[in-house]
Amino acid sequence: MSLVRTGPRSYPGPPPWATPGLLRKLWGDRLRLLSDAADEYGDVVRFAMGPKTLYFFNHPDHARHVLTDNAANYHKGLGLAEARRRILGDGLLTSEGETWRGQRRVISPAFRRERIAGFAGVVAEAGVKLTGRLEARTGDVVDLAGEMTALTMDVLGRTLLDADLSPLSFLGSAFETAQEQAMFEMVTLGALPLWLPLPRHRRFRAARRQIEDAVRTLVSTRERGAGTEGSDLMAMLLRAADSEPSAGARWNLLRDQIVTMLLAGHETTASTLSWAWYLLSQHPEAAERMRAEAVAALGDRTPGHADLTGLPYTTMVIQETMRLYPAVWGLPRRALATDEIGGYPVPAGADVMISPYTLHRHRDFWTEPDQFRPERFAADAPPVAHRYAYIPFGAGPRVCVGSHLGMLEATLIAAMVARRFRFEFAGPAEPVPEAMLSLRVRGGLPVRVLAA
Repeated sequence: MSLVRTGPRSYPGPPPWATPGLLRKLWGDRLRLLSDAADEYGDVVRFAMGPKTLYFFNHPDHARHVLTDNAANYHKGLGLAEARRRILGDGLLTSEGETWRGQRRVISPAFRRERIAGFAGVVAEAGVKLTGRLEARTGDVVDLAGEMTALTMDVLGRTLLDADLSPLSFLGSAFETAQEQAMFEMVTLGALPLWLPLPRHRRFRAARRQIEDAVRTLVSTRERGAGTEGSDLMAMLLRAADSEPSAGARWNLLRDQIVTMLLAGHETTASTLSWAWYLLSQHPEAAERMRAEAVAALGDRTPGHADLTGLPYTTMVIQETMRLYPAVWGLPRRALATDEIGGYPVPAGADVMISPYTLHRHRDFWTEPDQFRPERFAADAPPVAHRYAYIPFGAGPRVCVGSHLGMLEATLIAAMVARRFRFEFAGPAEPVPEAMLSLRVRGGLPVRVLAA
């Protein structure tokens, strides 16, 4: 049922004197800010926070309108776009208009389904190395989130860049610093310019230099080797860069796209796998069912792309994990022109937020939305009540280009690990979701490694 109504309506939302508390939540717990607002005010909320106003829309019809039906009117926004641009430059996640369309045309061939199928061998090899590391640590407490990050960075390097990223292990801390800066700028509404000699600004500038140095290393290594030969993403980017009119423009294209892939290409899948292991540690019956499926489907052999069809329950676990903890938790947009959403006026320049995290827990579309129930995604289960109630990879023209690779990687790795290990959560308290550029496990995921 459409929510579009005739005539403008006044917005519900917190009163102006609530701004200090809102800003504290925006800094410390962004997910609770949105969840509490949806619980108290409903599907449409206006946050007035000093000079900044945020319009939060939390119905699948709203998501469809912003992300698909009128997507041309909504560019990346909420100040977070500017902060992201300082990290990612004018890459695929931050660019707009014809620039974005050109980048998508260059990058999309690297993610065609036939290429993704060929990546299964690389994923499986990374899984073998991971299970070897876990075997050596059986009985010990390990940071499983860190292991997932190392694994997905390895897969990213070998599949998309044809490069060994292990010498660039410093990228993890550099990206951490960069993301902290992005969140700081979002909360402070950009009131503290980067040229101010603050310690956090100096740390960010140093981290950005490290990230750019890593890109220079990757590009120079490739240029000394295969260069533009090959069908991997690095070869495609080098060929596209050769058509740029100047050395500066060439460097900007390579830097922006490679940094974007380095960050977005590994962190989202690492986040999904980390949350999956936590959920399975709390639901041993689901963990056992997944283990039994992996043993029956794979035995002791290394899996391939064709094995995905034999892992339906594992796929359901990944899908349910992405429902509860979508790696892309927020989709901020800025309206270019005036609009109306669900009968509410949206002024030109307005910052609009669509949140997969809150949509995926919307009580009008999900039964027991806070409960882990992989069976929701069974082939014979009732379909999701609204297409836009479940958007773990976004939607519309800007849907995630790497979604098929992410699902392949998460499903095969989950099966390979589950058939040999189970995990006991070893933290002092339940893990806290940290809404950075992706939805991470704050402080890592300590687990005790046990034989399955």
